[in-house]
Amino acid sequence: MSSTQPEIIIYATKTCPFCTMAKSLLDGKGLTYDVIDVGTDRSMWQELQEKTGRNTVPQVFVGEQHIGGFDDLSAADRSGELDQILAK
Repeated sequence: MSSTQPEIIIYATKTCPFCTMAKSLLDGKGLTYDVIDVGTDRSMWQELQEKTGRNTVPQVFVGEQHIGGFDDLSAADRSGELDQILAK
C-alpha cells in the first residue's frame, strides 16, 4: 500500500453502533478518517441521501468512491477489495 492513503469520510451519528463498528474496522487497519456527524441536522441527512441514495448511517467514502454502510465496508475488507481501493 502506498504511504499516502486516500481521504476516508464516514457519515455517522454519535449513537449508531454500526458507525462505531465501521470506525473500529478502519482503526484496526491503522487508517485515518474524518467523521461527518449528521446527527439531527436535517440538511446533512438530505445531502447524504442525495449523495448515496440511502438514508442510513454509516456511509463510508474512500476518495470519491462510495463504499456503503458497515456491511458493505466489512464485506469489502474481507474480500480484499478495500485494500485494493486504498492502494489506488
